[in-house]
Amino acid sequence: MSNPQHLQYSKEHEWLTAPEGGVSTVGITAHAADALGDVVFVQLPEVGQAVTAGEPCGELESTKSVSDLYSPASGEVAEVNQAVVDDPALVNSGPFEDGWLFKVRLDGDPEGLLSAEEYTAFIGG
Repeated sequence: MSNPQHLQYSKEHEWLTAPEGGVSTVGITAHAADALGDVVFVQLPEVGQAVTAGEPCGELESTKSVSDLYSPASGEVAEVNQAVVDDPALVNSGPFEDGWLFKVRLDGDPEGLLSAEEYTAFIGG
């Protein structure tokens, strides 16, 4: 699966959409979902919670391990994807679609994120 060109990526394997009305959507990449294996539990930040770029804000538990979820941008959580909490397998089946994790109301422009080409090179693709 290729990395969508319209997204920005963190070195912790999260993606971020361009903001719409100051709000961006966050998820993990297909590379991260593949590395995790079957995701069985998702702990997301709460609506209203402040998140900081590069800092843990939740957890993803798979049949292999528990991994921290990092925020790719700083801001306030505007929405969480309840569907992924109820059915964590969505992270594996559609990491760029139905498996999105949360939406963040941005505090300024995100910094230090990679383009699709840069991320693909970063993961050795």
